[in-house]
Amino acid sequence: MPRRIGFLLLRDFALMSCAAAVEPLRAANLLQDRALYDLTFLSVNGGRAAASVGAGFDTVALRDVTAPFDMVFVVAGGNPMGARHVEAWRFLRAQGRRGVALGGISGGAAVLAQAGLMAGRRFTVHWQHYDALREESADYLMERRLFVIDRDRFTCAGGAAPLDMMHALITTHHGAGLATRVADWFIHTRIRDADDPQRTGTAERYRIHDPVLVATVDLMESHIADPLSLDQLAALAGTSPRHLQRQFRMRMGTSLMRFYRDLRLDKARDLLAQTALPVLEVALATGFANGAHFARAFRDRFGQRPSALRAGSDGDAGDQEGPKWREGPERSANAVAGGGAALAAGRTGQKPGIGLEGRMKLT
Repeated sequence: MPRRIGFLLLRDFALMSCAAAVEPLRAANLLQDRALYDLTFLSVNGGRAAASVGAGFDTVALRDVTAPFDMVFVVAGGNPMGARHVEAWRFLRAQGRRGVALGGISGGAAVLAQAGLMAGRRFTVHWQHYDALREESADYLMERRLFVIDRDRFTCAGGAAPLDMMHALITTHHGAGLATRVADWFIHTRIRDADDPQRTGTAERYRIHDPVLVATVDLMESHIADPLSLDQLAALAGTSPRHLQRQFRMRMGTSLMRFYRDLRLDKARDLLAQTALPVLEVALATGFANGAHFARAFRDRFGQRPSALRAGSDGDAGDQEGPKWREGPERSANAVAGGGAALAAGRTGQKPGIGLEGRMKLT
């Protein structure tokens, strides 16, 4: 009997991420000449669900779902934390109570986390949403990996990463032989490990090859909430402050500390757009000592105040229920600074390495 898998498509989902998850399962059916996977596309209200590029899928409304699923994947793109997915949360919680395996693709893991369904589970999310989700809760066991499978939770970073996760899934269900045939079908000849990075390296992104400069930028990106001084950067990179400043300006076309400040402001803009954190908490989480200093620096870089950007963000006003972790008093500045420091240090709270064996609750 085929495994019944649902794909819950939320607003502005990425077509590529969805196709990279769906197509390997369709190919497995085709290559085996029988139905191994029965796929159903879902949306909150049913009808045509449009991807960010306009193409879409015909979907079944959540209220009309009757037959049980073996697995449900949430596919979310855009800004998954900018809207309150009330009906989706209710549906997913009900599936979780029934023992259905749940997965998140791209921003889908953020939706599962908001629904309270990732407690005590390791997971990953698209790198663009990672820091914003970390600021919402320091308890999430997040990892910067292509995909993570922890018992009956399956999450991946989106983009092409679902191809790699589905290869692991098909291998577990039907063996490596079929998984390899599916990969060859899509000319997916290099199956990436779960531990592979989500982004290109610093050298490729900034087109720099001097190891001192690469090390310096890596240090900056890992110390957003607790900025390092010029002397600290130079000492950790193994050079003098004067030499580092000169090389940085020559290779990067700007001053070292201006570049560092812009990195932090770019991160602040992401947090303002993707979270409901108060402006002061965003300032502290990106290494600014007070709101006034942050507001001036933000206005100098982006031409508007932080509060103006927040006012212009588009949430889903039709939803009334918020995620539970947003209720109650705001966190203190010390708590925010501590959470930001944990973010900068890259801690996840648990070591990676839990494999696939014996971890799926599927029939």
